[in-house]
Amino acid sequence: MFQIIFLLSLFLSISNAANQDFCVADLKAPDTPSGYPCKPAATVTVDDFAFSGLIAPGNTTNIISAAVTPAFVAQFPGVNGLGLSAGRLDIAAGGVIPLHTHPGANELLIVTYGHITAGFVSSASTVYVKTLKKGEIMVFPQGLLHFQIAAGKSGAVGYVVFSSASPGLQILDFALFASNFSTPLITKTTFLDPVLVKKLKSVLGGSG
Repeated sequence: MFQIIFLLSLFLSISNAANQDFCVADLKAPDTPSGYPCKPAATVTVDDFAFSGLIAPGNTTNIISAAVTPAFVAQFPGVNGLGLSAGRLDIAAGGVIPLHTHPGANELLIVTYGHITAGFVSSASTVYVKTLKKGEIMVFPQGLLHFQIAAGKSGAVGYVVFSSASPGLQILDFALFASNFSTPLITKTTFLDPVLVKKLKSVLGGSG
């Protein structure tokens, strides 16, 4: 009798798991702290599990001479609930992905063209920097400040994989100098000269 009950329970658990193979995001519904709700299974197609948005290079004609093309849940609904996402980095010669963090995910960088100097700062203020060539990879632990710079004359391309469908992003320079964070508070909390702070705000469009 016990074996029958055990086998029945196992069958029901397997059947239930089969119904939860995936949760393609319903992007028409609001995003929540627990993610997007699932699309009805009848409306899911194979196109929900494929994404072509990383084929084309990003536009690097900007102040950082670089572009990040995301394949997060908002662009790629099939990754909803799977604990991963991706992106493409295009860095022109002399370009940089400035110091930034991903509060919600670890990051793995794969260099596919050129050379990228990349690094991160640990919570103990230790800096880890490495120049990577095509085929090499580097990991950036969740929440730590990190950067990527094109190390060659012809620029570089890399692909990144995150351990979350919504890794989040905060760029340090933009948080300080492209926001309404007041100059006196920035000066007080960073020890930067107020003249420099105002100059950087004028470049990045900040106020205050």
